[in-house]
Parts: sequence; C-alpha cells; structure tokens
Amino acid sequence: MTVETDSSGRINSLANEVFAGIATKWALLIVDALGAETLRFNQLRMQVEGISHKMLAQTLRTLERDGIVDRTAYATVPPRVDYNLTGAGRELQATIHGICRWTHHHLDHIQAARHRFDGRAQ
Repeated sequence: MTVETDSSGRINSLANEVFAGIATKWALLIVDALGAETLRFNQLRMQVEGISHKMLAQTLRTLERDGIVDRTAYATVPPRVDYNLTGAGRELQATIHGICRWTHHHLDHIQAARHRFDGRAQ
C-alpha cells in the first residue's frame, strides 16, 4: 500500500478524512444495507438497527459528499428520496464483505487470543 504525502511529508489529509468517514460503524452498516438495492430513508433506517434519524441523515450526507451514495429526490407529495450505492460504493461494499469474510475465517483464532489475553490480565 502506498501512502501519499504532501510536500512536507505529511500523510494526505483528504485520504485521512475520507477514511474517517467510511470507517465508522454506521457508514459500514449503511453501505452493507444498501447492497444492490435502492432504498428510501425509512427503509434504510429499518435495515440499520439502532441508528437514529439524525445519525442516518448525517452519515448519508457524508457518504453522498464522498461519492459513495447517490441521493435522488422526487418532487412528489409526500416527498420521496431514494438512496443507492455508486460504483465506488459497490466497490467499498466488496471490501467490507472481504473484511467480514476475514473476520469469520479467523473467529476461532481471535477468540483464543482474547481468552489468552484476558487470562493474563487477571
């Protein structure tokens, strides 16, 4: 993995900002919930258990700003807004699924390591 730096050698702040926005519990769950589907706000809220209205709105705005989620508003009564993943969002979802596969593959190892660690701490 290549880390981009600016002229003073500091890590690219935009890359850090984007990573901080997508590496959150809610962003990962929203990207996973959207999958190949287009969902309305309330459908998405029902799929992402425990998320508040405010947090869903904030996270969707961040994901939209970063080009991960598309938001389509329709001029209807009542208003209708649909959300779906962009190409970049679908690629991110594949990465998330890879992390999930890795986690499931290594669960026994992780559980044993935690048991050893917790045993030492006592």
